[in-house]
Amino acid sequence: MIALLERFRRLACNALAAVAGLAVLAMVALACANIIGRTFLSSPIGGTYELMGFFGAVAAAFALGYSQLAKGHVAVTILDEHLPRRLRRLLDALGAAIGGAFFAVAGVEVVDFGNFMVATGELSETLRLPFYWFVWGVGGGCLLMAFVLFVDMLAALRKTPERAA
Repeated sequence: MIALLERFRRLACNALAAVAGLAVLAMVALACANIIGRTFLSSPIGGTYELMGFFGAVAAAFALGYSQLAKGHVAVTILDEHLPRRLRRLLDALGAAIGGAFFAVAGVEVVDFGNFMVATGELSETLRLPFYWFVWGVGGGCLLMAFVLFVDMLAALRKTPERAA
């Protein structure tokens, strides 16, 4: 069962990381086009600031799970290496559970905020675009991070201690 969960999280994280990469690419293209338009054509692209914020939010949120899988987040392990393996695994599971709970609550709240934006007809300031899609995307990224941490917790609890040779 855990192998199936790990496979799903790897596929989902890779897919969202690819979208995050496309969002960063869109940010670079938009910034370059805006600079060229502003410098040579005296005509900047309207709404660039808004779009950069939307794409940046998606890039950051969609990369969370992938970064967790790659162990790319900062971890302080000064005391960790001096603890017994079983206690380390328990602390890893506890940290993943707390982090997972945080991201689950954050994800649900962000999605709810997106739903509120739909209900009220909220539009972006400059371009007048409905941007709840980006808000939902950020919520989805947080929920995927919660799932990744949940699977990390299960894996930490299931690991068998290595036997001394």
